[in-house]
Amino acid sequence: MKLKLTMLIVAALAIAACEQKSNDSAAAADVMLETDEQRYSYGLGMLIGERVLKQYDAIDYDLLIAGMKAQHQNQETQITLEQATEALNKHMESMFAEQSAANKARGEEFLAANADKEGVSVTDSGLQYSVISTGDGPKPAATDQVTVHYRGTLIDGTEFDSSYSRGEPTSFRLNEVIPGWTEGVQLMNVGSKYRFVIPYDLAYGERGAGGAIGPFETLVFEVELIEIGS
Repeated sequence: MKLKLTMLIVAALAIAACEQKSNDSAAAADVMLETDEQRYSYGLGMLIGERVLKQYDAIDYDLLIAGMKAQHQNQETQITLEQATEALNKHMESMFAEQSAANKARGEEFLAANADKEGVSVTDSGLQYSVISTGDGPKPAATDQVTVHYRGTLIDGTEFDSSYSRGEPTSFRLNEVIPGWTEGVQLMNVGSKYRFVIPYDLAYGERGAGGAIGPFETLVFEVELIEIGS
């Protein structure tokens, strides 16, 4: 998994801004923010830490600061920028592999346990579903436009998306979403509400989808089919 050098530098800045050693915490609390320049510098550290840091694991803080200072002040560095990029890419690939293996194992365990629950059906593709309530309307075809309410979570219950939270249903063509949705919603009559457990290969696959949905992630959706459009 390759990252652009600018992304790597931003990541380093984020970790430098936020990954403080415990014995630095008292000093951080005493930071003086009396000027616009001081507030700008501190605020930049906060924003980078919030938006980037959470993607990364622990590092050697002293080495990171040494590398940052040397590069910023045009001093001689211990390695080249090309070597730095290679090292960071290698570390990110290792993190990705570890996360992938963990997510895949947790998903398989969850799917196995869920399949044994009363009321759960499993299709040939591996999609799991249970009926929360049944409607008496028609069923959609894969090419139909549908309107639904839904809530999506990871298997630990973390919500990553919800039309209920936004206060309005959403519409889309059924063959333009993840395979688990395309297959699952076709099982539903209008007016029904189902719970789907979707294996990673019927969801966002080996790469995931941004920060909220990691690689090899099994997903859980509650879906209410409101209507079928043209």
